[in-house]
Amino acid sequence: MKKLIYIVLLVVISCNQKITTNLVPNEITAQMILGNTNYQAICYGGYRTNTREKQPTIAEIKEDLKLLEAINIKVLRTYNVHFEEVSNLLKAITALKKEDPKFEMYIMLGAWIDCKNAWTELPSIHNEESERNAIEIEEAVRLTNQYPDIIKIIAVGNEAMVKWAASYYVTPNIILKWVNHLQDLKKQNKLPQSVWITSSDNFASWGGSDAEYHVEELKQLIKAVDYISMHTYPMHDTHYNPVFWGIKEDEQQLSEKEKIDAAMLRARDYTINQYESVVKYMKSIGVNKPVHIGETGWASQSNEHYGIEGSKATDEYKSAQFYKLMREWTNKKGISCFYFEAFDENWKDKANPSGSENHFGLINLKNEAKYVLWDAVDKGVFKGLTRNGKPITKTYNGDEKAMWMDVKTPTAILKN
Repeated sequence: MKKLIYIVLLVVISCNQKITTNLVPNEITAQMILGNTNYQAICYGGYRTNTREKQPTIAEIKEDLKLLEAINIKVLRTYNVHFEEVSNLLKAITALKKEDPKFEMYIMLGAWIDCKNAWTELPSIHNEESERNAIEIEEAVRLTNQYPDIIKIIAVGNEAMVKWAASYYVTPNIILKWVNHLQDLKKQNKLPQSVWITSSDNFASWGGSDAEYHVEELKQLIKAVDYISMHTYPMHDTHYNPVFWGIKEDEQQLSEKEKIDAAMLRARDYTINQYESVVKYMKSIGVNKPVHIGETGWASQSNEHYGIEGSKATDEYKSAQFYKLMREWTNKKGISCFYFEAFDENWKDKANPSGSENHFGLINLKNEAKYVLWDAVDKGVFKGLTRNGKPITKTYNGDEKAMWMDVKTPTAILKN
């Protein structure tokens, strides 16, 4: 009977309908979560300051988790295990589950992977790995076995194969080694067999772009992972490959808002094309397994290539539009989207506070919901909840006209 219930549950999930939550958390698996619209996903970092030396506390993380639960987020992606933040996150989830048995939050646990000499003054050796990698994987295994009710996915590396990550990228054979290691541990019952193993990387690294990535080790890796976790960032390509970014000749008579909306639809379609390019390559080598989005996002501010002096891509309206468009498309297609990211973090570019890397969150470091969440504030979704002990308010004091003063229309003219 239990087997029959499990089969029925999988059929319901595949139909993208609501599922029963009567199962205990140990029985909830990655296969049930990924692609299920009832389990919305997001990338999470709880750092409040411009350094990772100061770790977010369990109490601070509990605040964050309650806010994310309020907007129907139930799956978080982390990036490494060598900071206290991850263990505090797991403790915070455990505590909230004890306080409320209905509380659900699951983790895609990242294990950071580097090449030899990464982040040093020595030349990076990309086909050899850092000694630290083995320690990272070992800790990921330990945490997964300690928290099987929470950790449902292990991701080996973050943008660890893409070659523009020149300071640390590794060749695919290194990722393959660790993916195979984790899959072997599952076979030996040294990891929960239902845990899914992947690597989370740029679409090009998964074969969706240049043929230089189409190496035998990548083919083996695609066959070894339980699913593909791919990254796509059209925001960056408003500068680096702006083939979609601008206003078409026949759109010149539209209002400024309509012009921007049309540009954002093209940004979404650019993302869809990158997703489909990965699926196409995967199928070309005789593989057919799930492909989900491990990262995508749109910063709300930048003083670099993407700001007012550059492609004019970053502001709160465009970031809100991209978020909504991505959720609509991925929900419709049954694709999980680990949106980047939940909260602003300014340690990422501490030398440049206005840099885009510091402004990808849905909520900023002033405890203000950005435009994308203004409706949630109006509906009282965050009522009684706080961050850093303060209630969640709106950016721009909720003045939409003031917000629009910072929204600029792309100036490039695209031919029809």
